[in-house]
Amino acid sequence: MKRYRYAIFMIVVIGLIAIFDRQAAALSVNNAGLQLKQMFFVIPPIFLLLGLLDVWVPRTTMVKYMGEGSGMKGILLAFLIGSAAAGPLYGAFPVAAVFMKKGVKFLNLMVFIGAWSTTKIPMLMFEIESLGLKFALTRLAIDIPGIILIAFLLTKLMSKGELEEIYKNSEAMA
Repeated sequence: MKRYRYAIFMIVVIGLIAIFDRQAAALSVNNAGLQLKQMFFVIPPIFLLLGLLDVWVPRTTMVKYMGEGSGMKGILLAFLIGSAAAGPLYGAFPVAAVFMKKGVKFLNLMVFIGAWSTTKIPMLMFEIESLGLKFALTRLAIDIPGIILIAFLLTKLMSKGELEEIYKNSEAMA
């Protein structure tokens, strides 16, 4: 029961909304259904690719290119992988969990998630088309250093114990 408390709470809220405004409640249920449908189309391919990544890419390779000693090479690779990704941000977290299992440095994980959320290539193409090249490149020029700065700050602000616990939790999930 505790595990599903948020879902139960939302069902109760939609039920209360339905008492006062059936159309708003129907719209909420329809939107929730569309979101679930989208998730069912996005999550399975991501998990399939994660399974292949887990089997085909050895831990030593991931550590070499994105682990503790990877330096700028790891940051650049994290940016490229995150920017090349397609799909909503919630797809980045299972990928990050597998990366953690493979020994990817926390800084590179934060860069990867930042790139996935902010610098995706399809989004950049859309921005260039609809808002212009100058806007898209200006936003990119601000976002890239911002992502790196935030990743460094998060890495420095977290204690070694907190990081170890995050990695331990990811091992249990993956």
